[in-house]
Amino acid sequence: MLKKISLLALLISLNATASSRATGDLGVVIERESHSALIINTTTHEQLAKIEDLGDLSHASVVFSRDQRYAYVFGRDGGLTKIDLIEDEVANRIIQAGNSIGGAISQDGKLIAVSNYTPGGVKVFSADTLELVADIPAEYAPGQLSKVVGLVDAPGQRFVFSLFDAGEIWVLNLQDPNKPGLTKYKNIGKQPYDALLTPEGRYYVAGLFGEGGMAMLDLWQPELGVKRILPNYIKDDEKLPVYKMPHLEGWTVAGDYIFAPAIGKHEVLVIDKHTWQLHKAIPVAGQPVFVMARPDARQVWVNFAYPDNSKLQLIDTQNFKITHTLTPGKAVLHMEFTPRGEQVWVAVRDDNQLVIYDTNTLHEITRLPADKPNGIFFSARAHKIGL
Repeated sequence: MLKKISLLALLISLNATASSRATGDLGVVIERESHSALIINTTTHEQLAKIEDLGDLSHASVVFSRDQRYAYVFGRDGGLTKIDLIEDEVANRIIQAGNSIGGAISQDGKLIAVSNYTPGGVKVFSADTLELVADIPAEYAPGQLSKVVGLVDAPGQRFVFSLFDAGEIWVLNLQDPNKPGLTKYKNIGKQPYDALLTPEGRYYVAGLFGEGGMAMLDLWQPELGVKRILPNYIKDDEKLPVYKMPHLEGWTVAGDYIFAPAIGKHEVLVIDKHTWQLHKAIPVAGQPVFVMARPDARQVWVNFAYPDNSKLQLIDTQNFKITHTLTPGKAVLHMEFTPRGEQVWVAVRDDNQLVIYDTNTLHEITRLPADKPNGIFFSARAHKIGL
């Protein structure tokens, strides 16, 4: 009898092992036109599942639970979807606003914040149940709500975001979710359109669309207020038509320098992170959208807006020179490095493909089919600040 019980326990154990899945090498690829998302394995280069009926994904972004089991998808239609990466299913889904532009997960992984255009503001939800925890209207004048952009998580259980219409930066403190604390910084510049947070969570930098330069807030010394940086870099008459807004979220730090896309110019800006002065402007093949460093910061990869969006360029972070130009296909929209940077996945929308490169040799490893792929998000993001 004992032997039979032991055998049964062994069979149950083997079955459980066979059906289990580790989550550290998983990722989500957005297929925006089919309103779906692929769950992929970055080690085996395979599609594991397709999750459908996710609404408008035209500007979708994704964050992950700290255990990397759940992906939270922010849809443009105000949809917030919690996907179970082990069970390959939607765990929960709500429509929380009319027009949404991304979100973030709190330092402790318990709160999900969403930035909204309509109605303007930030809503915060329980990561477990998606129940509303806090509603922060972006009211900057009586009866006037601003579109919210550049929402990031910051240490100290905070969220930082910018008000596009008001030209303000707000810091939301949720150490006590029942008593949200809100600090507002006004007159930071015209039309902040996106923002970045340095990897240690200290500096929040908002790009300005309505005027030259950027606005920087030191979260270690918030009492100093917002400082303007690079205010005279681009004169209005030097700007080209902007075909796609650059994503400061795709900026990067490499050594002592910050690499960021220039708005309305064919340049990548190299900024000294100690002085916040422009060190160099690197001419590139088009208007840069994402400027992303390999995790070891040895290379910076750049993609571009139309009509140059079939190209990728690589920058050497020691000499600030273009080393390679790649042409993965039509309409390169997004890139994502594996956690240690040995590979990069590239979304090529108009060829309906994901292209995977070896970042050392630059050889193409393989291509995977995907329906108009847009964003690529790996579960390792769960352990990074400001994403």
